Amino acid sequence: MSVNPELRTLDIDIPSQPQSLVQLSLLLADDEINLQACATLIENDMALAAAVMKAVNSSLYGLKGRVQSVHQAVTYLGMREVAAITFEMGLRAAFPPAAELEPLWQRATRRGLLMGRLGARLSLDAWAAHSAGLFEECGKAVLFRHAADHYKAMLRAAASDAELLTLEHAGFGVSHDALGAALCESWGLGAAAVASVRHHVVAQATHELPTQPARRAVCALSVLAHALINAPQTLDDVVLAVAPAADLDVTLVLRAARQVQEQLDSATAHDRAA
Repeated sequence: MSVNPELRTLDIDIPSQPQSLVQLSLLLADDEINLQACATLIENDMALAAAVMKAVNSSLYGLKGRVQSVHQAVTYLGMREVAAITFEMGLRAAFPPAAELEPLWQRATRRGLLMGRLGARLSLDAWAAHSAGLFEECGKAVLFRHAADHYKAMLRAAASDAELLTLEHAGFGVSHDALGAALCESWGLGAAAVASVRHHVVAQATHELPTQPARRAVCALSVLAHALINAPQTLDDVVLAVAPAADLDVTLVLRAARQVQEQLDSATAHDRAA
């Protein structure tokens, strides 16, 4: 997919999708996904496979025994979560390691899990939801790589992502939500995921979802995940605000959100106790 032409006039590079993820995307696009081929593809990239195995064996995924191979991980977690972990590791690897970006990647992991599992429980496109959660803040990594010192100052100065957008526009002529959506598009993510990344800041601040009905549900999950992570006491009000706009049942959304949050909180608590 092509990048927004307006972004081509800016001197800001968007990293290319790693070849292993290009091939994985093609396999995932098949109506009947070849799980064996997907697992083999991941295992053939030793660095990527090692990163995936480390993530899979963390308490966040709640597996009782230690997984020894990507094939085992697919069996226990399913292809969606293993593919999402793979995309997460590929996304991280596209940017130089930086302490300032580590909180971003940690939020991406949790948000992706929240959105993907919410999507699965609500019979939505769970892959689009999970990948949208992973890539939501990737535009910040693009700007950080472009001008680290300048962008560090912006991150310190902004009290919210809405304020950050204003500073980004003034400093770079583009904001991280637009850059993130461009990266998602160039890496072959679906339209619903791209729209969620593009509109997430406004949606989280105002509870206004994209105008196209087909793109509202994933963005609504982004708003819910944001509330669960940052202000769980507001969950009921947030669900009442966005679920009807996305044509989702309020009661089902509330139940799913609480169950998924409890599941991840339990895994986190187990990790801390260990």
